[in-house]
Amino acid sequence: MEPMETSKVENVRLLDRFDPRHPVTGTLYLTATHLIFIDPDGKKETWILHQHIASVEKLQMTAFGSPLRVKCKTYMNVTFILPRERECQDIMVTLQKLSRPESLEDLYCFHYVSQGGYSQTDGWQLFSLEKEFFRMGIPNQFWDFSHLNKNYELCDTYANLLVVPASATTPMLMGSSRFRSRGRLPALSYLHRNGASICRCSQPLAGFSARCLEDEQLLRAILQTNPKSARMCIVDTRPKINAMANRAKGKGYENENYYTDVQFHFIGIENIHVMRNGLSKLMDACDSSCATVSSYLSALDKSDWLKHIKAILDTSVFIANKVEDEAANVVVHCSDGWDRTAQTCSIASLLLDPYFRTIHGFQALIEKEWLSFGHKFTDRCGFLDADAKETSPVFTQFIDCVWQLTQLYPMAFQFNERFLVELHDHVYSCQFGTFVGNCEKDRVDLMVSQRTYSLWAFMQSRIDDYLNHLFQPNSNHSPNVMRPDTSSQNLRLWVGLYLRFEDGLLPRESIADWISATKGRAQSLNDHTRLLEKRIADLRFLVLHRDDLKSSTCHSEGHDVDSGLSENEVGSDKQSQKYRSESGEPTARSSGDLPEDSLTSTAPRVSDTESGFEELCHPSSRASFGSVGVAGSTLRDLKRPSVDLSLDQIALELNSVAIDWKNPRDVTHCGCAAPFRYLNCKYNCWKCGEVYCGRCIDRHIALPGHYSGKSVPVCRPCYKTLKSSPSYIDLAAVAKQRGLHSPLCAAAAPHLAAKRTSCSRGTTSRLVMSVKIASTAPAELARMRLLLRKTKMATANTGTKVRLS
Repeated sequence: MEPMETSKVENVRLLDRFDPRHPVTGTLYLTATHLIFIDPDGKKETWILHQHIASVEKLQMTAFGSPLRVKCKTYMNVTFILPRERECQDIMVTLQKLSRPESLEDLYCFHYVSQGGYSQTDGWQLFSLEKEFFRMGIPNQFWDFSHLNKNYELCDTYANLLVVPASATTPMLMGSSRFRSRGRLPALSYLHRNGASICRCSQPLAGFSARCLEDEQLLRAILQTNPKSARMCIVDTRPKINAMANRAKGKGYENENYYTDVQFHFIGIENIHVMRNGLSKLMDACDSSCATVSSYLSALDKSDWLKHIKAILDTSVFIANKVEDEAANVVVHCSDGWDRTAQTCSIASLLLDPYFRTIHGFQALIEKEWLSFGHKFTDRCGFLDADAKETSPVFTQFIDCVWQLTQLYPMAFQFNERFLVELHDHVYSCQFGTFVGNCEKDRVDLMVSQRTYSLWAFMQSRIDDYLNHLFQPNSNHSPNVMRPDTSSQNLRLWVGLYLRFEDGLLPRESIADWISATKGRAQSLNDHTRLLEKRIADLRFLVLHRDDLKSSTCHSEGHDVDSGLSENEVGSDKQSQKYRSESGEPTARSSGDLPEDSLTSTAPRVSDTESGFEELCHPSSRASFGSVGVAGSTLRDLKRPSVDLSLDQIALELNSVAIDWKNPRDVTHCGCAAPFRYLNCKYNCWKCGEVYCGRCIDRHIALPGHYSGKSVPVCRPCYKTLKSSPSYIDLAAVAKQRGLHSPLCAAAAPHLAAKRTSCSRGTTSRLVMSVKIASTAPAELARMRLLLRKTKMATANTGTKVRLS
């Protein structure tokens, strides 16, 4: 790319559409990938990816400078006022070149380097067309795989693997391909559990009288794959007048006289040009400062956008009902079979199969219906500087229809609104190679799987952000087959997509985000509670069996129990015993005072398994642990703690988990100046509880205060603090290195080695504690934290007597 003549412009004004008299003044930066506006006073940043720019327009000169309007494919519209017209012209020309490159090789995905936790190879093997059809029960006696398109010679816009009737012959398939527009012969799209199927293709080259015997035989073979139905249905998604007009071009639709046992249905979904104009009118209605509500609603109605959405949904419902209620095979096509056909087949499959309502299933649906069957993403999304008449919001309408269904069935989908919006934005961003190209052959030729990152890998790394916490599969709220009511009153404008940058029109956060934050905090507290209960049990053990541990240790060295103790410590010992006698606690000085299951038992206990002792220690190591008995019992049988407790360790565990999380509703901007809009996710740091954006909380680490050792999101300062702490043990890393299931088991290994050395040398810590614990599982987390904090403060000096109630 040629060097940019202007890369930085100062004193630029950013206009507020609703308050143009109070613009924001800052600096405009132009990089190789983004247009960035920074307001140093208000700490406001606006980032616009070049591939997201739909148009750049220089407006009439004003007294303040030269206005530059930027409209984005993400429906963000901004107006900058540059102080000098020459700079405005340079910025406009540069943005026009950068936003619409001439070659696919110049797209962002071929230069992007990920900084996340995924590699370039991740995500590309997530989906397999063959495995998806295996899930449907193919091959079987009626359907089989065809490899005629292995080198994309039969149809260059189809995948290299097709599913066709098992009775179809090679001449039949080749003849049908020649008779269909673009060679897109009928192929299986979805096989329902009742045996009915959905096939897709393009319009026939029938003209007014042409026919093809091979094509008629292939459709007959498709009919015969379903013994439950004597008739099949051909759905032409175009208005009939459009289909009749195509006859004059030598195309058209099937002649009813040549195709027997077939029902024909025309459903009027408009073409790509009408859809493009409808979106343009919708954006004009949303962008205009209408004086009254009626004028806004009138402009919205004239766009016919919701009318188009309803037409797509109605067609999909019609197809799904034919398959489910009548068990009839359905063949769907439009003109070339890659726009309206993809929309209706996808949504019909979504209505029929609950699997496609999961995150992985929805990704598989897109891979199958849109990528494998050759939707023209490069042309329809306007990636290159090409014919603007080929652009159309076909995929946007599909995403909109799915969102409408999520509003009608809020508990039936595993993914949330943010998932759909992010998917929409990344289709246009070209940051990932998943949607680059017009068909599978284009992506193979470009080697996108070797040269670019996969969008699915990126989304998998942030899967928690996309979960719908209201999702209830296999319930009355999530039927196997959806039958939505697509009445006009049930459809609404998707404000979260088309008006998401209008801060005053949307709440500061969605209910789903609030539920997600509440669930995350509950998980953290529950995990922390488990660890605190374990630590209380450990301290209880040390208190109740301190004398036995000392006697066993001293016995191994040939010393008296009280040898090496100071006079004060001996006095503390006696007071400790006296206190336990008065309080009813067992002194455990003899075998008769010990529980029966602690006497000379060699079977591994539950505590050993939980702590990792049974898993980590070699039998000889465990034998050395219990080689010296205490009145007929071994040290291992005393259920001693799995980890040597230290003050630093307990302090780190207590301080590593946030108990009070900051309320996201009170936060409008992140510390990095990024504004929080409706669908911008707000993350609480699990260590400090503060709120950050996704850019500032991109670290995951296992907190010492969590029992599970699971990696959780933390902010960068907390991550550095934990990593630099001398008492921190990377639980997840140790577990991964040793190949263990529980990170806590791995963390216990170095401590167990230290224990063996300590026991053999008779250097057991002389910690004298007398603790009264009402119960081993306190009900409230605050109570447990207070107990451990008191323990930490009172045992600052070794040999100090501690009494907690």
